[in-house]
Amino acid sequence: MSAYLDVVLFVALLAAILSGFPVAFAIAGTAVLFAYIGWLTQAMDIALLGALGQRAFGLITNQVLIAIPVFIFMGALLERSRVAENLLQMMGRVFGNLRGGLGISVVFVGTLLAASTGIVGATVVTMGLIALPAMLQAGYSKSFAAGIVCTAGTLGQIIPPSTLLIILSEVMSNSFQQAQYEQGKFNVEALSVGQFFAAALVPGLFLVGLYLIYIILRGLVTPAAAPPVITGLKPSFREMSAAIVPPIFLILAVLGSILGGVATPTEAASVGAIGALLMAGAQAGLRRYIPIIGALSLGLVLVLSGIFPVRLQRDTLATTDYLFGSLYIVLVVATAVSVVAAIGSCLRTRTLHDAAGATMQMTAMIFATILAASFFSLIFIGLGGEARVDSILSQLPGGADGALLFTMVFLFFLGFVLDFVEIAIIVLPLVIPQLILMGHEPIWLGILIAINLQTSFLTPPFGFSLFYLRGAAPKEVRTTDIYRGVIPFIGLQILGMLVVWWLPTLSTWLPSMMF
Repeated sequence: MSAYLDVVLFVALLAAILSGFPVAFAIAGTAVLFAYIGWLTQAMDIALLGALGQRAFGLITNQVLIAIPVFIFMGALLERSRVAENLLQMMGRVFGNLRGGLGISVVFVGTLLAASTGIVGATVVTMGLIALPAMLQAGYSKSFAAGIVCTAGTLGQIIPPSTLLIILSEVMSNSFQQAQYEQGKFNVEALSVGQFFAAALVPGLFLVGLYLIYIILRGLVTPAAAPPVITGLKPSFREMSAAIVPPIFLILAVLGSILGGVATPTEAASVGAIGALLMAGAQAGLRRYIPIIGALSLGLVLVLSGIFPVRLQRDTLATTDYLFGSLYIVLVVATAVSVVAAIGSCLRTRTLHDAAGATMQMTAMIFATILAASFFSLIFIGLGGEARVDSILSQLPGGADGALLFTMVFLFFLGFVLDFVEIAIIVLPLVIPQLILMGHEPIWLGILIAINLQTSFLTPPFGFSLFYLRGAAPKEVRTTDIYRGVIPFIGLQILGMLVVWWLPTLSTWLPSMMF
């Protein structure tokens, strides 16, 4: 029995999570229990637990993971400041008179929100409260409308900036370094969040294209499921600019600074949080010119300081150094004044209170789960689980491709019962090093897994997007309607995975050009 404690540990973990007990405590409690069972049966050296403190310290001091709470705060601000609602209304007026036009609008808004926030739950709930009733009132099929909202909401998992991609990049980088050590390389390479953001961009937009093609074809083939809607006057250029331009500038500021190598993900997330705060302030009643001045000042500081860096502490300074230094000080002061004014407006409307509370709750959940999973993987390795996984993968028929196919199918079915965070930090560190040693390119492999984990949000019966929409949907939309609606989109997700598998350049071309 002691020879199979690692297998029993994994089964016990699944049972503990499905019991409804808080996930982080279920993971840590199962690991503690089996650590002592392994010690009593002499299947594990209890001294291995001495590494737990090092793992906790490594998590707390990890510079990459610091970006997660900042991105969450940025998304929470945008979600609570009605930016999504304004976008949906504007896009509905633009595309509503087409067959499937409201569905197209929801996908476009989901894409913009994904690139602005990266938070799936907030996007699905927001569109479930705003877009789904409008689609039902327009005569859309209940299952079709629910499927569109669920799928568009999950784009935040694959389109950067994404919490999944940040966690996945850390897991893949550690696994890549471990694989290099096992190959006898000690001058190891590391992978960055920016590389994964760049790699996910084209596949993410490819999935958006698949969704749009399906919605348009469905509107043509079954017009009754997606009728056109008379939405009144088309929005003016000024109205469209007011709704669309700020999120686009925010996306360019965050992703552009990361992909351009100007800022680290944490620094870019901080810029995004300031931009989101200015946008929230404008929605909360702040005079329009104040956030515009703040955004322009911040943008000029970022651009000019990269082109003309100034070090005022140097002994030899030219006149131009003093001029640019003075300009940067004025721009920073203008940004600070605008941010303080935006904070005041958000405090009066309690937007900032709600966003801060949501950020603390989600950040605590993610980091507690990561810490508990680190403890679990330590015990799993101590019980011989890593060696068993390596043995299983190496003995599968089909070699490297067979091992990858088995892993992808296994992750797909795990997505029925586990959250992406649990899969990414419990399961992936056990299988990824072996897949890399078999010859799979790590960035391409990471994007395949990211699309797979995105699909886990849609798979019944436990897909998280399904639960989010169930809580926000009108009463006439049944759970079975939601399940039926996402099935075609799950098929599109699988098609997207196969295309990325067959055409690796979709995920490797952009990072190879930029890094």
